[in-house]
Amino acid sequence: MTPFTPFIDQLFSLNDKVAVVTGATGVLGGGMARGLAQAGAKVAILGRRRDKADAAVEQIRQSGGRALATPADVMDKAQLEAARDAVLAEWGKIDILINAAGGTTAEATVSPDKTIFDMPLDPMRYVIDLNLIGTLLPSQVFGEVMAKAGQGCIVNISSMNAQRALTRAMAYSAGKAAIDNFTRWLAVELTTKFGEGLRVNAIAPGFFVADQNRSLLLNDDNTLTPRGQKIIDHTPAGRFGIPDDLVGPLIWLCSPAARFVNGTVIMVDGGANAFSGI
Repeated sequence: MTPFTPFIDQLFSLNDKVAVVTGATGVLGGGMARGLAQAGAKVAILGRRRDKADAAVEQIRQSGGRALATPADVMDKAQLEAARDAVLAEWGKIDILINAAGGTTAEATVSPDKTIFDMPLDPMRYVIDLNLIGTLLPSQVFGEVMAKAGQGCIVNISSMNAQRALTRAMAYSAGKAAIDNFTRWLAVELTTKFGEGLRVNAIAPGFFVADQNRSLLLNDDNTLTPRGQKIIDHTPAGRFGIPDDLVGPLIWLCSPAARFVNGTVIMVDGGANAFSGI
Protein backbone atom coordinates (compact mmCIF):
# COMPACT_ATOMS: atom_id res chain seq x y z
CA MET A 1 0.00 0.00 0.00
CA THR A 2 1.30 3.48 -0.87
CA PRO A 3 2.18 5.46 2.29
CA PHE A 4 -0.37 8.17 3.08
CA THR A 5 2.00 10.86 4.37
CA PRO A 6 3.66 11.75 1.02
CA PHE A 7 0.19 12.16 -0.50
CA ILE A 8 -0.76 14.62 2.23
CA ASP A 9 2.53 16.49 1.80
CA GLN A 10 1.82 16.90 -1.91
CA LEU A 11 -1.83 17.81 -1.38
CA PHE A 12 -0.94 20.84 0.76
CA SER A 13 2.33 21.78 -0.93
CA LEU A 14 2.94 25.14 -2.57
CA ASN A 15 6.42 24.24 -3.79
CA ASP A 16 7.53 26.51 -6.63
CA LYS A 17 4.21 28.34 -6.80
CA VAL A 18 4.53 32.09 -7.35
CA ALA A 19 2.40 34.20 -5.02
CA VAL A 20 1.75 37.95 -4.99
CA VAL A 21 0.64 39.35 -1.64
CA THR A 22 -0.76 42.89 -1.53
CA GLY A 23 -0.59 44.61 1.83
CA ALA A 24 2.37 42.34 2.59
CA THR A 25 4.15 45.05 4.55
CA GLY A 26 1.38 45.05 7.17
CA VAL A 27 0.92 42.80 10.19
CA LEU A 28 -1.57 40.32 8.73
CA GLY A 29 -0.37 40.51 5.13
CA GLY A 30 3.22 40.02 6.27
CA GLY A 31 2.27 36.99 8.34
CA MET A 32 0.49 35.43 5.37
CA ALA A 33 3.43 36.17 3.06
CA ARG A 34 5.81 34.42 5.46
CA GLY A 35 3.44 31.47 5.74
CA LEU A 36 3.28 31.05 1.96
CA ALA A 37 7.09 31.16 1.76
CA GLN A 38 7.36 28.50 4.47
CA ALA A 39 5.00 26.33 2.42
CA GLY A 40 7.39 26.54 -0.54
CA ALA A 41 6.00 29.45 -2.55
CA LYS A 42 8.02 32.24 -4.09
CA VAL A 43 6.47 35.42 -2.71
CA ALA A 44 6.26 38.91 -4.20
CA ILE A 45 5.93 41.48 -1.39
CA LEU A 46 3.62 44.26 -2.56
CA GLY A 47 3.19 47.34 -0.37
CA ARG A 48 3.44 51.08 -0.82
CA ARG A 49 6.77 51.57 0.96
CA ARG A 50 9.99 50.23 -0.56
CA ASP A 51 11.82 50.11 2.78
CA LYS A 52 9.16 47.97 4.41
CA ALA A 53 8.95 45.68 1.36
CA ASP A 54 12.72 45.20 1.41
CA ALA A 55 12.62 44.41 5.13
CA ALA A 56 9.87 41.81 4.62
CA VAL A 57 11.85 40.20 1.81
CA GLU A 58 14.97 40.02 3.98
CA GLN A 59 13.02 38.37 6.80
CA ILE A 60 11.73 35.67 4.45
CA ARG A 61 15.14 35.09 2.92
CA GLN A 62 16.78 34.74 6.33
CA SER A 63 14.31 31.93 7.05
CA GLY A 64 15.28 30.14 3.84
CA GLY A 65 12.39 31.37 1.71
CA ARG A 66 12.29 33.11 -1.65
CA ALA A 67 10.87 36.60 -1.97
CA LEU A 68 10.91 39.70 -4.17
CA ALA A 69 10.08 43.32 -3.29
CA THR A 70 7.51 44.79 -5.69
CA PRO A 71 6.42 48.08 -4.09
CA ALA A 72 3.17 49.45 -5.50
CA ASP A 73 -0.06 51.17 -4.53
CA VAL A 74 -3.10 48.92 -5.03
CA MET A 75 -5.07 51.97 -6.16
CA ASP A 76 -2.66 52.69 -9.02
CA LYS A 77 -3.07 50.35 -11.99
CA ALA A 78 0.16 51.45 -13.68
CA GLN A 79 2.16 50.64 -10.54
CA LEU A 80 0.44 47.25 -10.30
CA GLU A 81 1.29 46.51 -13.93
CA ALA A 82 4.94 47.38 -13.27
CA ALA A 83 4.92 45.02 -10.28
CA ARG A 84 3.34 42.30 -12.39
CA ASP A 85 6.01 42.69 -15.06
CA ALA A 86 8.74 42.49 -12.41
CA VAL A 87 7.32 39.23 -11.04
CA LEU A 88 7.05 37.72 -14.52
CA ALA A 89 10.59 38.81 -15.38
CA GLU A 90 11.90 37.19 -12.18
CA TRP A 91 9.83 34.00 -12.01
CA GLY A 92 7.93 33.69 -15.30
CA LYS A 93 4.45 33.06 -13.90
CA ILE A 94 1.89 33.97 -11.23
CA ASP A 95 -0.09 31.24 -9.51
CA ILE A 96 -1.53 32.92 -6.42
CA LEU A 97 -2.83 36.39 -5.52
CA ILE A 98 -3.59 37.34 -1.92
CA ASN A 99 -5.52 40.62 -1.70
CA ALA A 100 -4.53 41.60 1.84
CA ALA A 101 -4.37 45.38 1.32
CA GLY A 102 -7.18 47.31 2.96
CA GLY A 103 -8.15 49.03 6.18
CA THR A 104 -9.90 52.11 7.48
CA THR A 105 -9.23 55.59 8.84
CA ALA A 106 -10.35 57.45 11.93
CA GLU A 107 -12.24 59.93 9.73
CA ALA A 108 -14.37 57.11 8.26
CA THR A 109 -15.64 55.86 11.62
CA VAL A 110 -18.64 57.01 13.62
CA SER A 111 -17.15 58.09 16.95
CA PRO A 112 -19.23 57.70 20.15
CA ASP A 113 -20.09 61.41 20.22
CA LYS A 114 -21.28 61.42 16.58
CA THR A 115 -24.00 59.72 14.51
CA ILE A 116 -24.34 58.49 10.94
CA PHE A 117 -25.74 61.92 10.05
CA ASP A 118 -22.37 63.51 10.82
CA MET A 119 -20.35 61.21 8.53
CA PRO A 120 -18.55 63.06 5.69
CA LEU A 121 -18.64 61.35 2.32
CA ASP A 122 -15.01 61.69 1.20
CA PRO A 123 -13.50 59.54 4.00
CA MET A 124 -16.22 56.95 3.38
CA ARG A 125 -15.44 56.85 -0.33
CA TYR A 126 -11.73 56.48 0.38
CA VAL A 127 -12.18 53.50 2.72
CA ILE A 128 -14.69 51.73 0.50
CA ASP A 129 -12.44 52.27 -2.53
CA LEU A 130 -9.35 51.11 -0.64
CA ASN A 131 -11.00 47.83 0.28
CA LEU A 132 -13.05 47.15 -2.85
CA ILE A 133 -11.17 48.85 -5.70
CA GLY A 134 -7.89 47.95 -3.97
CA THR A 135 -8.95 44.32 -4.42
CA LEU A 136 -10.51 44.70 -7.88
CA LEU A 137 -7.47 46.29 -9.55
CA PRO A 138 -4.92 43.65 -8.43
CA SER A 139 -7.42 40.96 -9.42
CA GLN A 140 -7.56 42.45 -12.91
CA VAL A 141 -3.82 42.95 -13.29
CA PHE A 142 -2.53 39.71 -11.77
CA GLY A 143 -5.64 37.66 -12.42
CA GLU A 144 -5.34 38.16 -16.16
CA VAL A 145 -2.00 36.33 -16.08
CA MET A 146 -3.66 33.39 -14.34
CA ALA A 147 -6.62 33.41 -16.73
CA LYS A 148 -4.30 33.18 -19.73
CA ALA A 149 -2.54 30.23 -18.08
CA GLY A 150 -5.86 28.55 -17.24
CA GLN A 151 -5.00 28.15 -13.58
CA GLY A 152 -4.58 30.23 -10.47
CA CYS A 153 -5.93 31.02 -7.04
CA ILE A 154 -7.10 34.35 -5.66
CA VAL A 155 -7.76 34.79 -1.94
CA ASN A 156 -9.42 38.01 -0.85
CA ILE A 157 -9.40 39.26 2.72
CA SER A 158 -12.85 40.06 4.07
CA SER A 159 -13.79 40.58 7.72
CA MET A 160 -16.34 39.34 10.21
CA ASN A 161 -17.59 42.96 10.03
CA ALA A 162 -19.02 42.07 6.62
CA GLN A 163 -21.56 39.76 8.27
CA ARG A 164 -22.14 41.37 11.66
CA ALA A 165 -22.79 45.02 12.47
CA LEU A 166 -19.86 46.49 14.38
CA THR A 167 -20.36 49.88 15.97
CA ARG A 168 -18.29 52.77 14.63
CA ALA A 169 -16.74 50.92 11.64
CA MET A 170 -19.44 51.75 9.08
CA ALA A 171 -17.35 52.42 5.96
CA TYR A 172 -14.98 49.51 6.63
CA SER A 173 -17.91 47.13 7.15
CA ALA A 174 -19.49 48.27 3.88
CA GLY A 175 -16.22 47.81 2.00
CA LYS A 176 -15.69 44.31 3.37
CA ALA A 177 -19.31 43.33 2.66
CA ALA A 178 -18.58 44.29 -0.94
CA ILE A 179 -15.54 41.98 -0.85
CA ASP A 180 -17.76 39.01 0.08
CA ASN A 181 -20.01 39.66 -2.91
CA PHE A 182 -17.09 40.36 -5.24
CA THR A 183 -15.44 37.10 -4.19
CA ARG A 184 -18.47 35.07 -5.18
CA TRP A 185 -18.98 37.05 -8.39
CA LEU A 186 -15.36 36.73 -9.50
CA ALA A 187 -15.29 33.01 -8.71
CA VAL A 188 -18.20 32.46 -11.09
CA GLU A 189 -16.79 34.82 -13.73
CA LEU A 190 -13.33 33.26 -13.91
CA THR A 191 -14.33 29.61 -13.61
CA THR A 192 -17.12 29.73 -16.19
CA LYS A 193 -15.01 31.67 -18.70
CA PHE A 194 -11.49 30.30 -18.09
CA GLY A 195 -12.00 26.86 -16.59
CA GLU A 196 -12.02 25.08 -13.26
CA GLY A 197 -8.31 25.80 -12.77
CA LEU A 198 -9.26 29.34 -11.66
CA ARG A 199 -10.58 29.70 -8.11
CA VAL A 200 -11.49 32.70 -5.93
CA ASN A 201 -12.18 32.50 -2.20
CA ALA A 202 -11.92 34.77 0.82
CA ILE A 203 -10.81 34.63 4.43
CA ALA A 204 -12.76 36.70 6.97
CA PRO A 205 -10.57 37.35 10.02
CA GLY A 206 -12.15 38.15 13.35
CA PHE A 207 -10.42 40.47 15.77
CA PHE A 208 -6.68 40.67 15.25
CA VAL A 209 -4.46 43.37 16.74
CA ALA A 210 -2.81 45.43 14.00
CA ASP A 211 -1.41 48.93 13.69
CA GLN A 212 -4.74 50.44 12.69
CA ASN A 213 -6.80 49.16 15.62
CA ARG A 214 -4.25 48.70 18.41
CA SER A 215 -5.25 51.85 20.32
CA LEU A 216 -8.92 50.81 20.17
CA LEU A 217 -8.22 47.38 21.67
CA LEU A 218 -5.23 47.84 23.96
CA ASN A 219 -4.00 50.47 26.37
CA ASP A 220 -0.35 51.59 26.40
CA ASP A 221 0.41 48.90 29.03
CA ASN A 222 -1.24 46.21 26.83
CA THR A 223 -4.26 45.86 29.11
CA LEU A 224 -7.63 45.73 27.41
CA THR A 225 -9.59 48.87 26.62
CA PRO A 226 -13.35 48.68 27.34
CA ARG A 227 -13.91 47.90 23.65
CA GLY A 228 -11.18 45.26 23.69
CA GLN A 229 -12.70 43.64 26.77
CA LYS A 230 -16.12 43.55 25.14
CA ILE A 231 -14.60 41.78 22.12
CA ILE A 232 -12.84 39.17 24.26
CA ASP A 233 -16.05 38.58 26.21
CA HIS A 234 -17.82 37.78 22.93
CA THR A 235 -15.07 35.58 21.48
CA PRO A 236 -15.36 31.95 22.66
CA ALA A 237 -11.61 31.43 22.16
CA GLY A 238 -11.01 34.16 24.74
CA ARG A 239 -8.25 35.96 22.84
CA PHE A 240 -7.43 38.06 19.80
CA GLY A 241 -6.16 36.33 16.69
CA ILE A 242 -2.50 36.31 15.71
CA PRO A 243 -1.17 36.30 12.12
CA ASP A 244 -0.20 32.62 12.31
CA ASP A 245 -3.88 31.75 12.81
CA LEU A 246 -4.49 32.74 9.17
CA VAL A 247 -1.67 30.68 7.67
CA GLY A 248 -3.30 27.24 7.82
CA PRO A 249 -6.58 28.27 6.15
CA LEU A 250 -4.62 30.30 3.58
CA ILE A 251 -2.32 27.44 2.59
CA TRP A 252 -5.30 25.11 2.33
CA LEU A 253 -7.20 27.51 0.04
CA CYS A 254 -4.13 27.97 -2.18
CA SER A 255 -3.20 24.28 -2.34
CA PRO A 256 -4.49 21.36 -4.42
CA ALA A 257 -6.38 20.22 -1.32
CA ALA A 258 -8.96 22.98 -2.02
CA ARG A 259 -9.24 22.39 -5.77
CA PHE A 260 -13.07 22.07 -5.53
CA VAL A 261 -13.48 25.00 -3.12
CA ASN A 262 -14.61 28.10 -4.98
CA GLY A 263 -16.56 31.23 -4.08
CA THR A 264 -16.44 30.66 -0.32
CA VAL A 265 -15.72 32.96 2.63
CA ILE A 266 -13.91 31.21 5.49
CA MET A 267 -14.38 32.69 8.96
CA VAL A 268 -11.23 32.71 11.13
CA ASP A 269 -12.48 34.40 14.28
CA GLY A 270 -12.20 32.13 17.30
CA GLY A 271 -15.97 31.56 17.18
CA ALA A 272 -16.97 35.22 17.55
CA ASN A 273 -19.38 35.20 14.63
CA ALA A 274 -21.12 32.06 15.93
CA PHE A 275 -21.56 33.31 19.50
CA SER A 276 -24.88 34.91 20.49
CA GLY A 277 -23.45 36.31 23.73
CA ILE A 278 -25.63 34.02 25.82
